[in-house]
Amino acid sequence: MVGSVIQGPIVLNNLDTYVYQSWHGTLITIAVILFVVSFNTLLAVRLPLIEGLLLILHIGGLFAIIIPLWVMAPRGTVHNTLFKFTTTGGWSNLGLASLIGMVNPIGVLIGYDCSVHMSEEVQDASIVLPKALIWSVVPNGLMALVMGATFIFCIGDVDEVLASPTYEPFIQVFFNATQSYAGATIMTLIIMIMLTSACISEVATASRQLWSFARDGGVPFSGWLSHVSPGWNIPIRAVFVSVLISTLLSLINIGSYVALNAINSLGVVSLLFSYTVTISCLVWRRLYGAPLPPRPWSLGKYGLPINVISICFVTPLLFFAFWPVSANPDATGLNWSPVMFVSILVVALVYYVVWARHVYTGPVVLVKRDD
Repeated sequence: MVGSVIQGPIVLNNLDTYVYQSWHGTLITIAVILFVVSFNTLLAVRLPLIEGLLLILHIGGLFAIIIPLWVMAPRGTVHNTLFKFTTTGGWSNLGLASLIGMVNPIGVLIGYDCSVHMSEEVQDASIVLPKALIWSVVPNGLMALVMGATFIFCIGDVDEVLASPTYEPFIQVFFNATQSYAGATIMTLIIMIMLTSACISEVATASRQLWSFARDGGVPFSGWLSHVSPGWNIPIRAVFVSVLISTLLSLINIGSYVALNAINSLGVVSLLFSYTVTISCLVWRRLYGAPLPPRPWSLGKYGLPINVISICFVTPLLFFAFWPVSANPDATGLNWSPVMFVSILVVALVYYVVWARHVYTGPVVLVKRDD
């Protein structure tokens, strides 16, 4: 995502000379990955300070984007923006098209669970992390509502925006509003920096998740991946494996953008499935299982209703996440996530039966650190 966003301003400022190429995006992606890994290794101890500064940019950047749109962008009418519904996917039923369309923005849920996987490096994690999640979801939800409302009222001609030579419709909206290459570039730069900071957090949490699962013997080469090198307070091997896999995946974009999207679609499906499994287990435990262990932070009597509402929200999204965006799609427009998802489950099941069940011991409760 960062790679393609970086390409956008390059196209915008060089319409007559720059030719958009997929391999350019791949090289930019690899450069971003190398940049991100430096933060997760050499500057790991500075991450809290850096994230704090980025939080200021995150909030200030919201106003730096919406104010120019409010002042300068063409304004849509309330009727056309809020009450006129259309579908371009060929679905005859507008309700069905709306449910399928909800899957695209649901990808923004990726990232909220990042802090959970860093719990072993947080003091009083059982209290701090729930509060951090709430303080992430509530303010960001409100800001997203403001940003979303602003964007749809200022989007202008949808067909023109979708046909943008930058391949990033939001960049075209910025330019149409400001009529300034510099202004649109600066507004895009804010998005670019925030997405890059999200990559830093994603690599950090992916490496910790890989390391903790390897520590429990749940992945191949667990002994090597779970090792923390002397002098490092981070699982540097897991960090490098995470970025290596990301780099290899980015190479797919050179051969087939459709194939890369097929793999990317697996992310949202897997995330929704993991939420469904974990919340369902919690609901079953609250209703029929042994009492939940004592914990310093709890939803109390509201826990079960919130869990049930969450299941009712996530389950339909998971179902429609397997649907294609358009009716009667060809091979390039097909939603390949069901094939990818089932394949991964089969591989995981075979690995578990053949090997993992003999070495996997379940989540480790207490870890002793050797001096």
